[in-house]
Formats: sequence, C-alpha cells, structure tokens
Amino acid sequence: MTVAELIKSSDKTAFSFELLPPLKGNNIDKVFNTIDQLKEFNPLYINITSHRDEMVYKNTKNGLFERKVARKRPGTVAVAASIQHRYGIKVVPHIICSGFTKSETEYALIDLNFLGIHDILVLRGDNAQRDKFFTPEDAGNNYAIDLIHQVNELNKGQFLDGTLLDAFDTSFNYGIAGYPEKHEEAPNLDSDLHWLKQKVDAGAEYIVTQMFFDNKKYFEFVDKCRANGINVPIVPGLKPITLMNQLTVLPKIFHVDIPEDFAKEIRKCKDNDEVKQVGVEWCIQQSKELIKNNVPILHFYTMMATKSTKKVAEAIF
Repeated sequence: MTVAELIKSSDKTAFSFELLPPLKGNNIDKVFNTIDQLKEFNPLYINITSHRDEMVYKNTKNGLFERKVARKRPGTVAVAASIQHRYGIKVVPHIICSGFTKSETEYALIDLNFLGIHDILVLRGDNAQRDKFFTPEDAGNNYAIDLIHQVNELNKGQFLDGTLLDAFDTSFNYGIAGYPEKHEEAPNLDSDLHWLKQKVDAGAEYIVTQMFFDNKKYFEFVDKCRANGINVPIVPGLKPITLMNQLTVLPKIFHVDIPEDFAKEIRKCKDNDEVKQVGVEWCIQQSKELIKNNVPILHFYTMMATKSTKKVAEAIF
C-alpha cells in the first residue's frame, strides 16, 4: 500500500516521524538508535530528509580562498535502503530540487526503484547556505511542480534523454509540503494555496505540513484547502521544542509563529531541561486536540530529539 492508502485506511490517528541522516563521520547506528526508541509506536512510515551539498571556503597559501563542495551527510537513498532492510518499515525519502540536477535526480529515482522504494516526498528544498534567494542548479528543477513533472514522466518510462523503454516503468507515489502559515516566499496564503492545488492536481496524494505550534492555524489551513478543492489527506507536522534558543531559531529558519502563552512558559525556564518539559507538555496538548479532531496521522519532526518525541508518543498512543 502507498502512504496515502495507509493514511486513508487507518481507523485511528497513526504515528510517523522524520529523521536526519547523520553527519559524515558518524555511522548508521545513530539512525537505528532513533528508530529503536520509536518503533514501539508502530510508525506508519519514516521520512528521511535530503540535503544539498554545500560550498565551503578554505584559505590557500597565496592568501586567497578556494571554493570546494562539501557533502555533510550521507545520501538519502542509502539511508532509506538501510532502514527498509533492517526494519521492514515503509520509508519515504525526500527528493528535492535544491542542489541537484535533473540527471542526478533521475539516477536517485532509478536507484530507489531498483530498491523497491516507491513512496517519496517531493520538495523544492532550501536555499544554499549563503544565498538569499533560491537558485536551482544548472539543468536542475526550479520548483517542486517541475520535479513532480519529472517524476510523472519517469513513471511513464520517459527518460531525460528522450528514450522510452517499454520494459522500464516506475510507480512512484508522492506527497508534498504545505504551509499553514504560508511559504516564506509566497505573497499571501491564497497564492500559496493556488500553487499547492497545482501540485495536487498534478498527482500529489497527500500533504505534510510545516511544523506549527498553534493548532488553530492548522485547522484554518485545512478548511481553506478544502474550500479550494484540495481534498487529499493533510498530515499535521509537529515538533517538541527542546532548547531555549529554539524560541528564536525556529521562527527564523522555518518562518513559524510561537504562541505568546507558549513563549512565556519557555522564557520562565532556568535551563534546557525545563524547556524540554514545557516543550513536551505543549506538544502533548497539541496532539490530543488534533486526535480529538480526527486527524489521520501525527508526523513528528524529531531533528534527533528522540527522547522528547518518545515522551509525547507515550502520552498519546
């Protein structure tokens, strides 16, 4: 069954989570440790993030800077294959525009098809570290809708070079991201919903939202999606806050609001241990309200904060 089919067939709110591939120099045990702590909650699927290579600048002997490409994490395909082989849990690797050419994307999709991994999350991805605006790679996809079209063409057996092999076909199923507080680059939420519907009409089977800390914004987002003819499942994305600096870092990076009641409680904390307690309790209350309103699944952005996610899951599942 595809992720969308699993979501629709679940008779109660299910559990899923997203994890980061470890930084290079670490091994897969860090990923396995996260899964071992959370597998008791029967995750419907596990998302694996993907990251572009970054440019780093190193001093040279003549006093100039040399620009080099640095890969900070192992590839998503390898991590997904390792998880599937060890646990048999459905994996959903992210396929992104950012930092990849269309050819590199095609090779990644061919590898995933070979491994029998056909559920993916299609995203544009973030800007390069020092770029104010998103710039695609030469011969890369500019927007998530472009990446969707490439996946659709490959599903028909159409390769980038124009060849068409009847014996080769893929059956990728994909979800996309949604932003209850609108994407940072969208002029307004209505415009954001217009493009979201384009991606659903092109074949996206479900939506996973950016993290949010005010359930009212999620419910309003769902209502607006339905009013605009977007009728696929909309999965709420949650994150338990674990560090004091996330009070400013998360809004800056992810462009989300933190409710003042929540922010006040965090500011009262003397250290990060107290922050974790407050963050877990807020996330539990969010989760309970969402379950009460029959959301199909709760998706947790662990960011390797596994213990806090586990405490939330223990309270609600």
